[in-house]
Amino acid sequence: MKKTIVIVSVIVIAVLLSLYFSWPYISNTDIVPVDKSTLIAVTSPIKDSEISSPLSIAGRARGSWFFEGSFPIVLLDSYRNTIAEGHVTAQGEWMTQDFVKFLGSLQFNNYIKGSKGFLVLKKDNPSGLPEHDDSIEIPITFK
Repeated sequence: MKKTIVIVSVIVIAVLLSLYFSWPYISNTDIVPVDKSTLIAVTSPIKDSEISSPLSIAGRARGSWFFEGSFPIVLLDSYRNTIAEGHVTAQGEWMTQDFVKFLGSLQFNNYIKGSKGFLVLKKDNPSGLPEHDDSIEIPITFK
């Protein structure tokens, strides 16, 4: 009986060690942040600005961020509750890999003055496949 327990224990330890050493390991130095400025640039609102309704959104994005000439935007409070949703629209030919100017606006009234939030600009993803999801978040303060 004792011999069986020792053998089973040795097998379990061997399996655990083999799993531990064969498991893919990614260190923090392997994670490279993506510079999204090569994909999208927002000129209004700028990071940490105070905003009020109606909010004008402007910038430029690669054509791949658009679908049918627009992409979604969402205004969130600091708890990530949705304050407003909408779309920005391309101001030129969007079926390109070049930058295309965009414009949009959001109307909102359900916020707390002085509180923080985020404007999220989402790459349009009509396929719904997660590998095509991308977004940027701009921190803002409600005025």
